[in-house]
Amino acid sequence: MESLSNMYRRARRKVSNFFDLCCVFLRWLFQPLPPLWSWILRIPGIEFLCRRARLWCARVQNFAALTWRGSRNEPSESNQSRSRYSSDEEEGSRGAPYSRAPNCEAPETLNKPPEVKVEGEFTGNEYRVDETDDFYCEYDSTWEHEPENEGPPRRKAYQTRRNRAYKFIRFENAAKDMQNYRHDYPNLHRTRRYEEENDENPNLSFYLGKTPSLPDGIYIGQFHNDWKGKYAKLERTHSYIQWLFPLQEPGVNYEAKTLTKQEIQDFLGNTTARENLLKSYKLMLDFYGIKLENEETGKVARAEHWTDRFQNLNNHTHNNLRITRILKCLGTLGYRHYQVPLVRFFLEETLVKHELQEVKDSALSYFVFAVLDKQERRKLLKFAYYHYDHDDDREPFVWCPKKIQDAWSRARQQQDQFN
Repeated sequence: MESLSNMYRRARRKVSNFFDLCCVFLRWLFQPLPPLWSWILRIPGIEFLCRRARLWCARVQNFAALTWRGSRNEPSESNQSRSRYSSDEEEGSRGAPYSRAPNCEAPETLNKPPEVKVEGEFTGNEYRVDETDDFYCEYDSTWEHEPENEGPPRRKAYQTRRNRAYKFIRFENAAKDMQNYRHDYPNLHRTRRYEEENDENPNLSFYLGKTPSLPDGIYIGQFHNDWKGKYAKLERTHSYIQWLFPLQEPGVNYEAKTLTKQEIQDFLGNTTARENLLKSYKLMLDFYGIKLENEETGKVARAEHWTDRFQNLNNHTHNNLRITRILKCLGTLGYRHYQVPLVRFFLEETLVKHELQEVKDSALSYFVFAVLDKQERRKLLKFAYYHYDHDDDREPFVWCPKKIQDAWSRARQQQDQFN
C-alpha cells in the first residue's frame, strides 16, 4: 500500500504543476505581445487591471515554488560533500568572497548555495526551536538545524492567540517569499525551461549598454548620467526598477525580463556589468538619502540630504518593495556582502534612532530575511531584538521564536548584573 507521505508528495506535485501552467500562460499573455498591449493599455483602467494580474501571477509562482519543511532545510554535511557547491562558503573558512572585488574574474563555482551552514554563537539546545513555539514560522529556516531523519510535514501542536496577531501573519506571508528567494527558487526551472533556451540575455545586454529598457527606451548610461538626483522622476516612474535590479521572479513591468540561471553566470563573469550594477546601487542609495562609504565592505551612512529623502521614504511606502528587490538583486548578482551593511543601517535608523517608522515593519519582515548568510541573519535579528521596544504588549517581537527571545533576555540580564 502506498504510504501517506508518498501520496501527499504526489498530490502536491500535481497542484504545483497546475500553478506552473497558469504562470506560463499568464507570462505568455503579457510578455510576447508588447505592440498589442501598448494599444490595449490606452483603454482607461486596463493598465491597473494588468498590474493586478501580474502581481497575481507572481504570487502564484511564489506559492508554487515553495517546498515544505521536509525539503526546505539546508543540506546536511554528507549531502554538501557530494554536491557541486564548494564547502568554503561556511562562515569560518570561506575567506574573502569573490564579489568583494568588482573588477575580479568570476570563480569557477558561481552557483553557490544561497543558504550557508553556520556554527558557533547560535548553537546549543536553547537555539533548537520546536514547532509549538509561540512565534514558530514554518516558512523561516533561520533557526532550523539539520535533522537526522526528515519526514513529511507535521502540523503544529497548537496555535496561540499571539500567532494569529496581524504582525505575525504579515511576517509569515513575507517569510514565504523570502524563503523562496533564499533557496534560489527551487521549482522555478519548470516554469522557465522555455526561457533558458533563449541566449539573448536581455538584462545583461541592457547592463552592457547594448539595448534600452522597455517601455521607456532608456540606456544604462542615461540612467546613471541623467537620472541621478532627479528625485521626482525616480519616485513617480515605476518601470525602471526591474531593469536596474533584475531578479528571477517577475514584477509589474511586463516588458522587463526575468533573469535566467545562465544569464546570472554570464553577468557575474562580466566586469562591465558588475561595475554598472554598482553605479545603479549608488544612484538608488542617493535617492534614499544614503551614501556608500566603502565599496570594499559595503558600509553605508546618511547622506547630507538625508532629511528630505527620509521624509519621502516615510511618505511613499512602495519604496520598501524597491529596497527588498535591491537586496535580492545584490545577493544574486555578485554583491552579497553589501546586504548586511544596508540592512543594519535600516535597523539602526528605525529601532535605535527612531527614524523611518514607515520602513520598520518591512525592515524586520523583508530586509533582514533577504540576507543570504544565515549566521549574519541571526546576528541582525539579535540586534533588532535588543533594540526593539518591548514595552507595548500589543506590538510583540514576532520575527524570532519565543524560546530564543527568552534565551537572549536571560543572557542580557546576566550581562547587566555582571556589569
